[in-house]
Amino acid sequence: MTLNILFLTITIRKRRISSEEAAHQEMVDMLYEQHKERQISMYRFM
Repeated sequence: MTLNILFLTITIRKRRISSEEAAHQEMVDMLYEQHKERQISMYRFM
């Protein structure tokens, strides 16, 4: 997608991620979900 605004061109391209970045992001998401579940269980306990 390209936008032309006042002679300024902005091009937006989808970023391709490597397998290492994908694995890292998956690990981050998993840890985030675990932490969120732990927070919910602690909140219910109180």
